[in-house]
Amino acid sequence: MADEGDGLLSIFVPHATAGVVVVEIGAGSDEDLMAALDRLLPRDEGRYRHRHGSPGHGADHVLPLLVAPSLTVPVVAGRIGLGTWQSICLLDPNADNDIRAVRLGFLPG
Repeated sequence: MADEGDGLLSIFVPHATAGVVVVEIGAGSDEDLMAALDRLLPRDEGRYRHRHGSPGHGADHVLPLLVAPSLTVPVVAGRIGLGTWQSICLLDPNADNDIRAVRLGFLPG
């Protein structure tokens, strides 16, 4: 992207149990994020109608209510315009599938 200048970067994950977030990672923030997610979407057996996969897997399919599968970030002079402590992360608590794709698009401007 260094030769692209300014624009918008689109990030998309084509999966029913994954999303993309801008968060601070490290210093315990990533563990806090997952703990908060576990509180919001408990994985106890029998809670969800969606029951294939590992116990509590139905929670993974409710994730898109909280975490979008895409986001758009600014690109300034060929660099992603994030804040000092911000990182773009793939969030997918689904332990049943460890292979994920990420699709990127760039709109110059």
